[in-house]
Amino acid sequence: MTVKIFDTPEVQDFLKAVAGFDQDGGSERAKQILHRLVGDLFKLIDDFDVTPEEFWSAVSVLNALGQGTQYGLLAPGLGFDHYLDMRMDAADAEAGRTGGTPRTIEGPLYVAGAPELQGSGRMDDGTDTDGEVMWLTGQVRDTDGNPVAGARVEIWHADSKGGYSFFDPSQSEYNLRRTIITDAEGRYAVRSIIPSGYGCPPDSPTQQVLDLLGRHGQRPAHIHYFISAPGHQHLTTQINLAGDPYTFDDFAFATREELVVPGQRIEDAAEADKRGLEGPFTEVVFDVELSATADPELQHRHNRPRAKEDEQDQASQQAATAKV
Repeated sequence: MTVKIFDTPEVQDFLKAVAGFDQDGGSERAKQILHRLVGDLFKLIDDFDVTPEEFWSAVSVLNALGQGTQYGLLAPGLGFDHYLDMRMDAADAEAGRTGGTPRTIEGPLYVAGAPELQGSGRMDDGTDTDGEVMWLTGQVRDTDGNPVAGARVEIWHADSKGGYSFFDPSQSEYNLRRTIITDAEGRYAVRSIIPSGYGCPPDSPTQQVLDLLGRHGQRPAHIHYFISAPGHQHLTTQINLAGDPYTFDDFAFATREELVVPGQRIEDAAEADKRGLEGPFTEVVFDVELSATADPELQHRHNRPRAKEDEQDQASQQAATAKV
């Protein structure tokens, strides 16, 4: 079919009706956004001669994504999370907010309310016998190099099989999730296990979309962070462990060169004893630099649906039952 009807007055009037421009109620912003979104899709159907079969196949994929609460998994795979980060980076640059550890994507697997530790402690529950012991440590400083005492360092990561507690019902509550309050020198230190990378379920609608693009759905081993302190810009970031085959080929586009961190294997018994460990371990050091800001809004993470963030969202619609 070569017919194109998008630019006809009939379609343009129809598009305005779809967006509610002829109605008094509703949100003007929502109307403008929907008008643009639906208009772009109408034009796409025209330009690519999308067939009814192709359209309804896409609707089926959307239904499957919703049923499996996998929109939060596909969004980073299609670059939306990284694009939002690019916009925030550009906004910081425009406002002259420079320096500090780079941000990168949050992902859909945060769970609010993790237990707090003062300075140091343990993140894992000891049941993952396949997990290699990790000593994760670092210092939070401002951009002048001064330690930030009392900073909140929220950390979450996968187990040795790539699963996250809460979303993986086989794990104990808040396993591999902790909030550490930095000590007087701005330091934090926790015992945990080296996380595994993971991939989208091979039979999932997310992977179905990626297959159409000729792309894999693999993530490298990584560790998520929220870091916040009064008078400083909140930081959402994650580190990728050096040496993973997908470190620079992350389907979620989260890798940044400055956030690739090596692990150092330590077998010296005396070094292990210093940390209260029983044997060999891998030490991962990640120091964080926070930018100063007086803007209260920038001192807190942005609002979005998160598991257990509040009583209205005990199980985040983005990922409460997602399989990873």
